[in-house]
Amino acid sequence: MDNPRPEKVAVVDEVREQFAASDAVVFTEYRGLSVRDLQDLRGRLRAAGGEYRIYKNTLVRRATADLDADLEGILVGPTAIAFVKTTPDGSPGDAVTVAKELKAFSKTNANLVLKGGLLGSAPLDAAEVLRLADVPPREELLARIAGGLAAPMRNLAGLLQAVPQKFAYGLQALIEQGGGVPDADAGSEPVASDEPVASDEPVASDEPVASDEEESTD
Repeated sequence: MDNPRPEKVAVVDEVREQFAASDAVVFTEYRGLSVRDLQDLRGRLRAAGGEYRIYKNTLVRRATADLDADLEGILVGPTAIAFVKTTPDGSPGDAVTVAKELKAFSKTNANLVLKGGLLGSAPLDAAEVLRLADVPPREELLARIAGGLAAPMRNLAGLLQAVPQKFAYGLQALIEQGGGVPDADAGSEPVASDEPVASDEPVASDEPVASDEEESTD
């Protein structure tokens, strides 16, 4: 930019700062929108966490020259940019909500045309911006994730609670079927058996018993 005017330098610096501070941007064509339409759209985007600004394409090209994104096909005709910024409390901007507001507005006012955007440093075409608008809101996604994590935890807690109960039921059923632990008194009854029982008493036999002297003479 040869001998740029100070006001242009200031605008280029402003645009550069806007891009640096944004988590996402959406480029739109606003040809045919009235001043009232623009005010309405700005208010809706502001409530969604976005900021809607209009800059000359030449100045935006200069401000974004260092970005790794090809914006030549987007920066054609009257272009307004929706910046999605980090909130003052440090939370990331909600590009989905801003895209939803832009899509909803374009349905009632055909003069607003979505041209593309950037999600972080990733370029988006117009179709991808529309798909971004169809993503569920962040709160719903977080609720789904939380629900997905909570369900296994609830199942685990229920399983741990059920194990002692089921063990007790199973043990009782096993005892009733005769396969469990017998009563304590049952062990005092004699058990009939065909097997010989060892005893300390001498056992009578018809066989002669060798004495110590006979064993020593062999």
